[in-house]
Amino acid sequence: MNKLKLSNRLLEVASYIPEGAYFADIGSDHAYLPCHVCLKDPTAKAIAGEINEGPFNSAQHTVDLYKLGQQIEVRLGNGLEVLKDKEVNHIVIAGMGGSLIKTILDEGKSKLSTVERIIAQPNVDARNVRRWFFENNFTLTKEVILEENDHIYEIIVAERNNGDSLYSDEHFEKELLFGPLLLKQKTSVFLKKWKLEHEKLGRAIAQMNNATAPDNVKMERFKKELAWMEEVLKDEWKSPE
Repeated sequence: MNKLKLSNRLLEVASYIPEGAYFADIGSDHAYLPCHVCLKDPTAKAIAGEINEGPFNSAQHTVDLYKLGQQIEVRLGNGLEVLKDKEVNHIVIAGMGGSLIKTILDEGKSKLSTVERIIAQPNVDARNVRRWFFENNFTLTKEVILEENDHIYEIIVAERNNGDSLYSDEHFEKELLFGPLLLKQKTSVFLKKWKLEHEKLGRAIAQMNNATAPDNVKMERFKKELAWMEEVLKDEWKSPE
């Protein structure tokens, strides 16, 4: 049997699932993450949720291959609909867009009453996920940014009502965009990401300037975000190559 090999992104996500957790992996794909966790921890239990028949069958195949049917149940369904009430205490949603993660959490709110921790890995638009956490009494406890195979990923961990908010009133929207913890750390991957985003946003603004009827509200928002990016990157641009 092949040894289960997880990407660095999923290894990082898995590291926030504590021993003995009963967790749901929503959009589990091949169920590699729950299989990895349950192989390491015989006290863990998981539900692997998939909306599409193909990935559902792939997930079931992986669980059968590693003989983990006692610990992992694969379920077919949309988002948190696959869960019973008060069934799990941790939720993982990795590898989809931030707005989709927000929708899944919104639509499945009734299933979250016993959930202590949510681990999200949005491929884009992490701001949406941070906003949802903030508005729904989940406190940000950890943010990680990493690069793998030419993609930059953010992992965001939040816990129910866990102490004080990390956001400042003055810079709330800016911190939602960059991540309050990532903004403090300013790692090389973080700076790389925001250099790329700065270029992209600059091009978008240039295109809007050329439009016959520019959307002024959107333009103002983009300009404000561009200024934030310049502020975050200013030390980087000053430093010699």
